[in-house]
Amino acid sequence: MRALDGRTASTVEAYAADLRHFLAFQAGHRGGPMGVGAMGEVGTAEMRAWMAAERRRGAGARSVARRLSAVKGFVRWLSEREGFDPTAVLAMRAPRFRKPLPRPLAPDAAREVIDTVGLQHETPWIAARDVAVVTVLYGCGLRISEGLGLRGGDAPLADVLRIRGKGGKERLVPVIPAARAAVERYRALCPFELIADAPLFRGARGGALHARLVSGAMARARMQLGLPATATPHALRHSFATHLLEAGGDLRAIQELLGHASLSTTQAYTAVDAVHLMETYARAHRHGA
Repeated sequence: MRALDGRTASTVEAYAADLRHFLAFQAGHRGGPMGVGAMGEVGTAEMRAWMAAERRRGAGARSVARRLSAVKGFVRWLSEREGFDPTAVLAMRAPRFRKPLPRPLAPDAAREVIDTVGLQHETPWIAARDVAVVTVLYGCGLRISEGLGLRGGDAPLADVLRIRGKGGKERLVPVIPAARAAVERYRALCPFELIADAPLFRGARGGALHARLVSGAMARARMQLGLPATATPHALRHSFATHLLEAGGDLRAIQELLGHASLSTTQAYTAVDAVHLMETYARAHRHGA
């Protein structure tokens, strides 16, 4: 579906799998193939039956909500092409679920993680690479996909990076000196030629560094430090936002740095006390008035 333009390959595949399961269920439920005419006849009862079946298969509320979103997108697109009424499908409400609150690291713990990651590998350039990656994630507030998406041409890191985030949205992110220095140490030790249009961070054989290796380095570091399982690469992004806000950063400015479309999303990324959050929120609104 062209409606998924700009989504990652994994997202497109997940949507496709959700739709295949939905169509297979409806075909079995109806006792016949799911052509365009049959899709136009899917009503509230059929949708409820499918959602109940998903829960019986062990899908949680969050997973059912995601699958329902995929089905709605498909039915909306198909109805516009074929001219049937999609109201019954589009009116279905997703099951409610509570988003788990992010758990950022304390500033000292974030620094200890970075230091400990550098001790996880006996090969100096790989140890330097892992330190560079986690320092960039924490120091710039990047998603792991954004950090690993940096190219050789991005280094030496400038004072400001242009990052392409979710949905192809671009934002400008300042680079702290520690991140720049960590990347330069990695570059000095890396045995591979870091050409402009190739990945900046490389695996042991010279290919693009995989996210699971970064997660593995973080897992070993948190076990050594006695940190909870929530101390993941993504927690470094949460930590970046929280520590900026705790230092008096402007909520709207942090929103821009993270690339969030909604201010409420940025609030969820922070874990400061409620009084501090409300004061900062009010200040952000006064500045934006």
